[in-house]
Amino acid sequence: MTTEQSGVTDEAVPGEPAARGDDEAGNDASATKDADATEAVGNAKADGGTKDAGTAKDIDATKAVGNAKAVGNAKAVGNAKAVGNAKADDADGETKDDEAKDGKTKDGKTKDREAKNDEAEDGDDAKGDRDAGDDRKPDRWEAFAPAPEPVPGRLRRGLRAVGRFGVHEWTLAVLGSLALAVALTWPTLRYPLHTLPQDYWDPSLQTWQMAWSGHILLTNPAQLWHSNTFFPEPWSFAFSDTLLGYAPAGMIGTGPEAALLRYNIMFVLAHALATLGVYALARQLGSGHAGAAVAGVGYAYAPWLLAQAGHLHIISNGGIPLALAMLARGHGWSLRHGYRPERRHAGWAYAGWVVAAWQLSLGFGIGLPFAYVLAVATLVATVTWFVRRRSARRPFGVRLLVADVVGALLFAGVGALLAVPYFKVAELHPNAARTLDDVGIYSPPLSGFFTAPAESRVWGTLHEGARAGLPWNSPEMTLLPGFVLYALAAGGLFFSVWRLRHRLLLLAGVVVTAVLAMGTRFFGGTFTYGLLFEYLPGWNGLRTPGRMMLWTTLLLGLLAAGAVSAFAIRVREWAAERVPPWPGPWLRLATVLPLLLVIAEGLNVTPHPVVPVQPAALRSVDGPMLVLPSDQGSDQLVMLWSTSRFQDVVNGGSGFTPTRQAEIRKATESFPDQASVTYLRALGVRNVVVLRDRIADTPWATTIDAPVDALGITREQVDNAVVFRL
Repeated sequence: MTTEQSGVTDEAVPGEPAARGDDEAGNDASATKDADATEAVGNAKADGGTKDAGTAKDIDATKAVGNAKAVGNAKAVGNAKAVGNAKADDADGETKDDEAKDGKTKDGKTKDREAKNDEAEDGDDAKGDRDAGDDRKPDRWEAFAPAPEPVPGRLRRGLRAVGRFGVHEWTLAVLGSLALAVALTWPTLRYPLHTLPQDYWDPSLQTWQMAWSGHILLTNPAQLWHSNTFFPEPWSFAFSDTLLGYAPAGMIGTGPEAALLRYNIMFVLAHALATLGVYALARQLGSGHAGAAVAGVGYAYAPWLLAQAGHLHIISNGGIPLALAMLARGHGWSLRHGYRPERRHAGWAYAGWVVAAWQLSLGFGIGLPFAYVLAVATLVATVTWFVRRRSARRPFGVRLLVADVVGALLFAGVGALLAVPYFKVAELHPNAARTLDDVGIYSPPLSGFFTAPAESRVWGTLHEGARAGLPWNSPEMTLLPGFVLYALAAGGLFFSVWRLRHRLLLLAGVVVTAVLAMGTRFFGGTFTYGLLFEYLPGWNGLRTPGRMMLWTTLLLGLLAAGAVSAFAIRVREWAAERVPPWPGPWLRLATVLPLLLVIAEGLNVTPHPVVPVQPAALRSVDGPMLVLPSDQGSDQLVMLWSTSRFQDVVNGGSGFTPTRQAEIRKATESFPDQASVTYLRALGVRNVVVLRDRIADTPWATTIDAPVDALGITREQVDNAVVFRL
């Protein structure tokens, strides 16, 4: 076989051996004219059993620069003279080989190759064969590499997600709020089927309200406002705040025991929501964790609220701060950072308006002032938008503006629909209208802001003399938000994470709301509560100005949150200076001490009386019926007892007494006699139930067993009650 046949010229390029044909396999690969065809410069290695690296005449054709290693084992395949392309593995990627010159192919063409060789690390070995048909050899150093992290399975990924969720700030906040609510309202959930907090008068009314709204929305929603009580009065569901927002809970269970359980659960949840709502608001405004917790607990368990334990519509105030927190979050606004347009989120704005509408549906007693606060905030935000609409950092985008418009319309629509029945009641019952004289009765003096109710475990007994000096013994007179809260808020005026102007605004809010809470006690209320009463729509329906303390307490809590947050930051700075940088036990205790003190002031001795058992007659007797004796307190119990069948009953208790109901009570004092029977028949009453165990010291104590044959009615003993069928 000639040189031309093998594909190699007389002047082959060193380092680029030409391959022979397969027909000369087995011949010696080193058949060259010059034995020294290749001069290796550096530490080149030939691996793979090659006898000669090529047959070239020009000895100086190629020089290796640096400590290059030949990578790739050259093997003789077929009749190749030099097989295996030697590659220089460049460790640093910067050195270059000299050009390989004068190498001609059999076609007479010259290839100029620029072999890039760099200093290879000492100790590298030649790597596996590149020849077709041979598998790549495994890297012998692979065993020393770190083991790859195993891919977790579906179960492990799920457990990790649950773990992350469990330690998230808001998960802990929700669980902490619930646990604290159960503890600080105990023993509400000890016997939830049989007891009510504080007393069983107003709470009985509210248990009926939740039960009625849930029942009627499932059966006949058109009759929602025409309840089964106060027969035959229309619009009777609007005789007081309705707690309509709790209707979904009222759809679960029937009867008095279910109503009691429902009430007690919602009572605890209302405290938890109040704590969580203020915590969320304080965090959104820029407070730290400890400060937000102090604000939340101080708001939900303020001593003055302990006296309101029998008024669920006042305790259910958590939607106010929660809605404000959501709206602030949606607009990317906080006290510490101002407007941050990059944090705007229309979804949070929608959620805030929905929560606000839900809060309004619980009642106008605290919902109406909230509506005016939102109206003022909306006005300020609108003016701000127009002022900044051309700036690069305008606080509103189009989507957020749409969310506010839609949300405000939703809120206003809910308010308007809820207001219609109350306007009807005001039209039909002029005696339900409030006057400034009524407001004066419920207006607390200045000393009331420093007087705790009897339900306070810490201050109740100590303030017994102070309560005796108040105009009268009423929950509306004792308005102490907590001495610890006062102290922390005062400290927050001088040492806080809030800016000075924000502290001054919060202080102004505290003063204004406290003055409004005094009603007519502050210079007759002429230029304060009286102005609102006379000129703001709906305000003349509020006779208890002391409930403005909700806003005073909220603002005090935010001032306190600023102080506690600043203190926590200072503690972290002190801790960083320690070696090792970790706070000691006393430093850690110092950060939670304000919270512990606020919790201590929220401890209560609220009674939980056992609710009288439902008479068997109310489970079997049809309506319309009258239950005797009838008065404000007794009728509220009858409302609760009617939740088994929701039959029409003349009885009912609310914030006012309808004229016809007062007439019925007066006309039936002589029952059973001909006049009272005729009167009840004319009203449409079919049955009268007299409760034997409740008629002591009443007009019916001696007449219940009088003969009735001449009256055309029948008498039947049902358990401990006497049923007269008209």
